[in-house]
Amino acid sequence: MSNLPDLPETIALFPLPGALLLPRARLPLHIFEPRYLAMLEDCLKTRERLIGMIQPRAVPGGEAARLHAIGCAGRLTAFTETEDGRSMITLTGISRFRLISEVEGAAPYRRAQVSWDGFERDRGAPESDPGLNRPAFLDLLARYFASVELSTDWSSLKEADDELLINALSMLCPFPPEERQALLEAPSLQTRRETLVTLMEFALRGRNDNASGERMQ
Repeated sequence: MSNLPDLPETIALFPLPGALLLPRARLPLHIFEPRYLAMLEDCLKTRERLIGMIQPRAVPGGEAARLHAIGCAGRLTAFTETEDGRSMITLTGISRFRLISEVEGAAPYRRAQVSWDGFERDRGAPESDPGLNRPAFLDLLARYFASVELSTDWSSLKEADDELLINALSMLCPFPPEERQALLEAPSLQTRRETLVTLMEFALRGRNDNASGERMQ
């Protein structure tokens, strides 16, 4: 699946607010809606077994029909059915894509014509981040995790490769959907790490400002 010709022009879309999939990362999903169970069944019949994860745009009135321009396609790499008809799946990120136009049809789920141009790096070797200051990054991460009451296996983080570390944290940290979209669209691993740092610092400042305001009341 690393060559551009292997990627189809049309893929199924799974619009899911806050869900972030990145190339070479894995995303577990719980499928239970009938339309997405139908999507899963159709996906299993294809050679590529691709599903395009994409975030809806938040618009006034609570509607979320419009989609962001960029998503990430994942290959179905694990699949388990439950007794009550639900499915647990894992998608492994293959490549980001740009939405060209949605395809009308009889399927109950959304499908779209997409372009893979500009994302060739996604299908290459894992990226590294020469500018990563790991001790300073992990110190910031520890303060951020403490502020949002998250825990992790720090020994694994210290030993993780640059891409695994940055991408896993980008997917794990509880950022709002628009901030997750910024992480997805980062053109390089270094840019994603810089964005991740900015988002954590911003979240910490916001919490500190709120705490200061509460003490002054």
